[in-house]
Amino acid sequence: MGSGKVTDGQGLSFEGKHVTVAGLGVSGIPAARVLHGLGALVTVVNDGADERSRVQAADLEALGITVRLGDGASLPDGTELIVTTPGWQPDKPLFTAARAAGVEIWGDVELAWRLRGPEAAPWLAVTGTNGKTTTVQMLASILKAGGLRTAAVGNIGVSVLDAVLGDEQYDVLAVELSSYQLHWAPSLRAHSAAVLNLAPDHLDWHGSMEAYAADKGRIYEGNRVACVYNVADKATEELVREADVEEGCRAIGFTLGSPAPSQLGLVDGILVDRAFVEDRQKNAQELAEVSDVNPPAPHNIANALAAAALARAFGVPAKAVRDGLRAFTPDAHRIAHVADVDGVAYVDDSKATNTHAAEASLAAYESIVWIAGGLAKGATFDELVAKSAEHLRGVVLIGADRALIREALARHAPEVPVVDLDRTDTGAMLAAVQEAQRLAAAGDTVLLAPACASMDMFANYNKRGDAFAQAVRELGA
Repeated sequence: MGSGKVTDGQGLSFEGKHVTVAGLGVSGIPAARVLHGLGALVTVVNDGADERSRVQAADLEALGITVRLGDGASLPDGTELIVTTPGWQPDKPLFTAARAAGVEIWGDVELAWRLRGPEAAPWLAVTGTNGKTTTVQMLASILKAGGLRTAAVGNIGVSVLDAVLGDEQYDVLAVELSSYQLHWAPSLRAHSAAVLNLAPDHLDWHGSMEAYAADKGRIYEGNRVACVYNVADKATEELVREADVEEGCRAIGFTLGSPAPSQLGLVDGILVDRAFVEDRQKNAQELAEVSDVNPPAPHNIANALAAAALARAFGVPAKAVRDGLRAFTPDAHRIAHVADVDGVAYVDDSKATNTHAAEASLAAYESIVWIAGGLAKGATFDELVAKSAEHLRGVVLIGADRALIREALARHAPEVPVVDLDRTDTGAMLAAVQEAQRLAAAGDTVLLAPACASMDMFANYNKRGDAFAQAVRELGA
């Protein structure tokens, strides 16, 4: 007979343990419920005290969970562990107090990892500045095509906690992890993992590019089979070199060029594997055609190669890669073709909320009328404009920080015509699309790839993309 204590999957008892959960929302609430169910004495602290927070707090308090609204700074008496939601910055006073008191801080991903049972499904993990969600969804599609029980979870919107503790039995999980989540997940050890790319992002949270990269690199720690990196992004390979992995774990590159041994890449429009084959010095395995990737833009082909590398590391056959990529449908607002109007293609990449994503999108088309602008989040645009100038037929600027892009265009593409729309009303996107139509000629692409966040004009990037698509439909009508 057991002792009667409620324990996690690795033998740690939560019974009677004082645990503070930092933040409500999509990860804080499940964490509080799970910990309460394990017998912990849970206190939730939350900076905000708006109506939504009060409703969420009432639901938790009905279970016997203590909630403190409007006070996320002070450490509750007796706290033995903090479980934080990903967005809370490391320099929060709550965490400073916890470190001073010797209290451990976990994220929701760390909690999920600790709660895994001894027979739990291994994780194939993906991070990177851009492309994470698409790559994880491609990976899940490939794994399913290989006959495996799997799910795309993590930062993708499906809680890792729910996947670990739910009734569904999985063979393997495809896990998207943000830099925030990785920062708070010190004991995570994936079967195999990929860092897709590294570009400046969330530096206000991490404090520096070095700290941001280091948190991304945590995904490689303890990998058993493969650390997948981007051959074109040397910083990702450097993270592999620095990682402490299990003996026998291999560095596997992906490239849009012809692959060397231990890499996946392209040969004459074919995705090929020279990593997970016999005699990789001489042999390559055909996986799929470029036309099997939807959409076949260069950065999306790179996503497909990274997903294929992780799937192959898990032993998935080549045929499943092709079948999984063919079955995959990307989420909305990711280089989505909306319509052709008078010989001009209109493409919605509202998800391109930073310069790195916009650069990849702009590189996918020959002649572009670019709709850009929004909240810059501290970004600069000189490098983006300089690299993309040769593709630009015209530019339409919208949003609060459009002047930053206009100034970069003046420096690096002075010959490109620019329309500066000084309006933020609900008709602004239609006006932008109409101006883009005026600048475009048959064979061009009108591309919404803002390189900025959306919240100055829209609730989120989805709403911005919806407004673009609606405007294009009005043109077509």
